Amino acid sequence: MDNSKKRHPSALEPLTLLLTVVTSVFGAIIGMQIITSLGITPSTSIIGALIAMLIARVPVALLSKYRSVHRQNLVQTAISSATFGAANSLLIPIGIPFMMGKQELILPMLIGAALAMLLDATLLYKLFDSKIFPAKGTWAPGVATAESIMAGDQGGKRAGLLGLGTLVGLIGSYFHISMSAFGVAFIGNIAALFMFGIGLMIRQYSLPWFHFDISKYYIAHGLMIGAGLVALVQVAVLILKKQKEQELKQQDVTDSSEPSNTVSTRATRRVLGYGFLLYLGIALVIAIVGGLISEMSVGMFIGFLLFAAFAAFVHELIVGIAAMHSGWFPAFAVSFITLLIGMLIGFPPVALALLAGFSAATGPAFADMGYDLKTGYILRGNGEDAEYELQGRRAQYITGMIAFGVSLLTVIITYPSYFANHLVPPIDTVYASTINAGATPDVAMQLFLWAIPGAILQLIGGSKRQLGILFATGLLILTPYACWAVLVGIAIRLIVLKVKGKEAEKTMSILAAGFIAGDALYSFFNSVFKLNK
Repeated sequence: MDNSKKRHPSALEPLTLLLTVVTSVFGAIIGMQIITSLGITPSTSIIGALIAMLIARVPVALLSKYRSVHRQNLVQTAISSATFGAANSLLIPIGIPFMMGKQELILPMLIGAALAMLLDATLLYKLFDSKIFPAKGTWAPGVATAESIMAGDQGGKRAGLLGLGTLVGLIGSYFHISMSAFGVAFIGNIAALFMFGIGLMIRQYSLPWFHFDISKYYIAHGLMIGAGLVALVQVAVLILKKQKEQELKQQDVTDSSEPSNTVSTRATRRVLGYGFLLYLGIALVIAIVGGLISEMSVGMFIGFLLFAAFAAFVHELIVGIAAMHSGWFPAFAVSFITLLIGMLIGFPPVALALLAGFSAATGPAFADMGYDLKTGYILRGNGEDAEYELQGRRAQYITGMIAFGVSLLTVIITYPSYFANHLVPPIDTVYASTINAGATPDVAMQLFLWAIPGAILQLIGGSKRQLGILFATGLLILTPYACWAVLVGIAIRLIVLKVKGKEAEKTMSILAAGFIAGDALYSFFNSVFKLNK
């Protein structure tokens, strides 16, 4: 069959559209329930893939088309987008003004968060397979979902390996082992994940080993600030360097040995520029609707707009980089850093509430869209047919936008009852209490001092390894024994590669997908049925 003539299934097929809406409502409710009860958002991609597989096996001719892995991919994109959209991008931001007793700010925050969520996903769609967010990046949860869908489609040895990995993942998760971290260690960048594992270890054991609570001294926050600023510079340098290389290659049209990304450096630069301007526009909308004009002087109002847009822009990049390399994204922690800096600048409490919510709304949809597009990229043949890849990518983007729209409607309808029963994401209590407590010069000094080693570590690792970002990410996450899962996983991977060679990588990637899938399934069922109290 001539691949160039293939047409990717449309996101707007009547039955596909119906499934998108239904699974999006389901995903949004799951996300809101679990974020308010446990403070986390589960990955529902595997659940969506399983739903599509089950639908395909219903003995009705109309449903047989869902044996297509590409239609199954659209279903998992819908439920995943709705879950993270409703919980992380919408409910968390509007919970901050609620916890501060600022009911009048809920609507302005919801408007701003919704716009930020949609822009977030759009920017990743435009940047996916660029030099800074390559399609060949790790994006581990996306790999896991793709392997699950392919195993269900192909069966045989692949299905057996995936089933074994999923079983091990379920058992390990029951015994409180972070099987997602273990799986990521099998497929991610080894240097970056090693620093991630060391960060996780220091975060968990700083108090029992060194009698020093690292979380109380803003060490991780300072490191992330330094690493994040250097990462921003590295992105700019990477774009300029790539542009220069492309200009040189244009002088020698015979050199076509190196495959190019589907998103050019020029397009990347344009997307980033427009993205910042749009974030600035959203910040203006939030500020005006939230009544900040009457709260601040003209100079401080302009400063707020510029800082909010810049913070959202950097937050998105940091979360995206961490998500691509480690499969984890420290969205809560990085938005908390934005809040701390805003407090040190001296913004009033109302502005801080809107700033924290705006920052929290950016990043999750960006990272989730990356995972979903990575799933599609693998299912569509790893970019072997560029036209088909772009068709599929667009179909996923349309599906994601519909799912985000459904999640917005779901939140609008249900949030009053959640708040009336005081069901709010736990992180919102932290944001609100921090704003009420205020900041001190000691906090500023801690952030500044620890930003220096963070910047140095990021410089040493370079843009490919992202050592500073990943180390700070590990320091910001407290997941018991995840450090051992990462470090042991890396050690096993190195031993297997030494003994078996490169041919073992595929087997390890399928097993890793199973570990991650098992962890995701266990997290979902545990949150619903309380399997392990």
